Amino acid sequence: MSVKWKIVFSLIFILNITLLFSQKKEDQSLLLQLGNKQHKDKTIEVFSEKIYSAREGKSIPFLKMIREMRNDSFIYVGENHDSLPMHDIQLQIIQALLKQDRNLSIGLEMLPVTCQEVLNKWNLGILATEEFIKEASWYENWDFNFGFYNKIFEFAKINRIPLYALNVPRQIIRKIRIKGWEALSGEEKNLVPKPDLSHEEHRKLIRAIFESTELPPQMKGKGLESAFEGLYRAQSAWDEVMAFYALQAADKEERKMVVLAGSGHLLYNLGINRRAHEKNNLPYKTVICVTVPEDKKRIRISRSLADYIWGIGEEARPAFPSVGLKFKKFEGLENLVIEIKPIAGVARNADFKKGDVLLSADGKRFSDINELKIHLSKFSWGDRVRFRLLREAREIEIELQFQTTENKN
Repeated sequence: MSVKWKIVFSLIFILNITLLFSQKKEDQSLLLQLGNKQHKDKTIEVFSEKIYSAREGKSIPFLKMIREMRNDSFIYVGENHDSLPMHDIQLQIIQALLKQDRNLSIGLEMLPVTCQEVLNKWNLGILATEEFIKEASWYENWDFNFGFYNKIFEFAKINRIPLYALNVPRQIIRKIRIKGWEALSGEEKNLVPKPDLSHEEHRKLIRAIFESTELPPQMKGKGLESAFEGLYRAQSAWDEVMAFYALQAADKEERKMVVLAGSGHLLYNLGINRRAHEKNNLPYKTVICVTVPEDKKRIRISRSLADYIWGIGEEARPAFPSVGLKFKKFEGLENLVIEIKPIAGVARNADFKKGDVLLSADGKRFSDINELKIHLSKFSWGDRVRFRLLREAREIEIELQFQTTENKN
């Protein structure tokens, strides 16, 4: 796969975790005239630690929001994947909804449907946390520390709330991005319904996010339009897939479902939420968290961004550091290989290169990607890990410091 397409694939994740957060200037993607016709030409000033109703155009108490969700079949709660405060808000909403109605389930973007049996074992209390992370191949399926989600998973297990995987294996989405849905095998098409790419407002939304994102140099120039089209196919496929499996799970359980997904899949009620509603017409509500920067008291956004907008304070850094290293396996080689020069995480400015062969990390050898990432997930800010690598037939050592990094110009 070319460097350009690898960057596009990484960019899809970046779009879903950086939007709406740590805004230093007014972000026009928050002010788009999209979505609800009654609200899309209006804006609202959002303060930290307050919840706003799009319908009322003002702040409301938490319990009023929960009461207004009583008759909804789906509650979509967006997240910045590496924001612990947002995951705490998701848990708070789940806890309150469970008090209101014990007939509750949770849908998860984080895992593919091929992991559903592992989730069932978790639901039944068969697996401890470490066992679950290993059996679910958490760190191969998802790029973020399980610590961000641990409290939600534990609460679901204790209270017997069914958890449902809503995603599909990444390689399928990757194939759609590069070649389109038609290139999938018959078996893959059975997992992924054909995504609708014709929704004008959704395309405008993803285009606006794409254009507001700082692109790497390799993305600029002639390939920009094809890069966007690939990204749009992938984003639409993800939305279509998660809507499809959310509806399947809800039909099976006949329970209200709380769907936890990146905010980019839910904005302006144009993503998963829209696609599911078009298929079953069941009522739903969407909650999106918006970070109010530390140097501002408020942030202006479109009133149609979601049914409820929850302002939160800016974090100095995520609770759990992201390493940012991607590895791959080659047939006949036991060692792991760095797939691409890191463009995010604490490794972003370290001297790792594509093709480096991992000999050891922290003095330990690894031949399994999930096992390595489980090990690395246990390090905190301020820690250091020493990597021994083979590069161009020469052994080198790199000490990776778990500290925040700035882009190098």
